[in-house]
Amino acid sequence: MNLSLNVPTPLEYFAALVQADADFPLLEAAITLGQDEYPDLNVQQALGDVDQLLARLQRRIPADAGSLQRLRALNQFLYRDLNFAGNFNHFTDPDNSYVHVVLRTRLAIPISMAVIWLELAQGVGLKVRGVAFPGYFLVKVHLTEGQVVIDPLNGQSLSREQLAERVEPYRQPHGLDGELEVPLGLYLQAATPRDIIARMLHNLKEIHAAQEDWTRLIAVLDRLIVLLPQEWTLYRDRGLAQAEAGCVGHALEDLDTYLANTQKEATSGRYPDRTAIAKRVAELRKALY
Repeated sequence: MNLSLNVPTPLEYFAALVQADADFPLLEAAITLGQDEYPDLNVQQALGDVDQLLARLQRRIPADAGSLQRLRALNQFLYRDLNFAGNFNHFTDPDNSYVHVVLRTRLAIPISMAVIWLELAQGVGLKVRGVAFPGYFLVKVHLTEGQVVIDPLNGQSLSREQLAERVEPYRQPHGLDGELEVPLGLYLQAATPRDIIARMLHNLKEIHAAQEDWTRLIAVLDRLIVLLPQEWTLYRDRGLAQAEAGCVGHALEDLDTYLANTQKEATSGRYPDRTAIAKRVAELRKALY
């Protein structure tokens, strides 16, 4: 008797991981982002590599250690003993976003390093969260002494003055008179695991779009749409990429989805490119038929 196993595609595997926010497996979902570029990637092996790091770290920490002692042991282990650091010479290299590559090279961008840091920190009993700070992903930890915000590329804590300086270029007024600045605390809110994966994918999206690498861009957008199925601008972006790649039928399907689902808000000014997209759809239909 022949038995056939239906092995899920990488996108189906990813979809199964991210379908619910409860018990969202951040590390595993982050690792799977490398499967499009590395089809032979062994996700379980990468998870095992992190487990081994955690076991090594746990052996260094006394059972009665306080939270500050645990934090110091974590940062000593990652940044001084293992020499994890930012890949500043090649910051836009897609490999910086692939956790399994970062584990090997020990070179990262803030968000991929944060995913590893968060997993290890939670594994040693620290209360930690990611922070979707503008322009630079951060992490924060709740200690007995209070909350500390940390740069995940070097483990350094950031003062309120340093955070204010970093956020200044991104600060925008709010309120009716336009004079009130957004409080710093709003930029330090915890990011959900879904938010973190979305930001990792958006980083890759920007890289591939800048290089006009339509095949890789479409693969990233496939994942983003699975992750954020009602983010209609993603269908627009994938449709335009499909058109550039010569996949006119798929392009029309996505662009029609975008136009249909943004029609009710057309007069609000939220989607100002609808007219241009409708014109592009007409051009594509003419070319197709």
